[in-house]
Amino acid sequence: MGSDEVFKAGSALAGGVARMGETCGALTGAIMGVCCLAGREKLEDRKQYGVAMEEAGRVFHLFRERIGHTLCEEIHKLRHGRVYHLADPKEREAFHHDGGHSRTGCPEVCGVAARAAAEVILDLRKKSSKRKTARTSAPKPKSMAKSGR
Repeated sequence: MGSDEVFKAGSALAGGVARMGETCGALTGAIMGVCCLAGREKLEDRKQYGVAMEEAGRVFHLFRERIGHTLCEEIHKLRHGRVYHLADPKEREAFHHDGGHSRTGCPEVCGVAARAAAEVILDLRKKSSKRKTARTSAPKPKSMAKSGR
């Protein structure tokens, strides 16, 4: 799972989508990661769409529970006591100076998002493995067992 293209596509998620202070880019990236596994492959696949939404919702709630909010600006307030308008170069510099890129700033928030995604992905893989085991260990119907198929 993963590719250079997906990494490249996420380049402008930082700072709450293109430094606009909206939904945390780490959360958005975590949901993208989960949907690489749980997402639909065709627009018409409503069942898989539902699965993807449910799993993305799990990531969202885990993240919000652990960080306290999902909006970048609100996360700034929680972590640094103020909002930084990251589209402004002076504000970006202040954010960096005030520890925004220190271990307890954005890197920690990214780690929380990654852990939430990993938990959901591991759970999805466990569920998938159980379904495969159930299918392969199911007894053959009597008509197939007698014919040797």
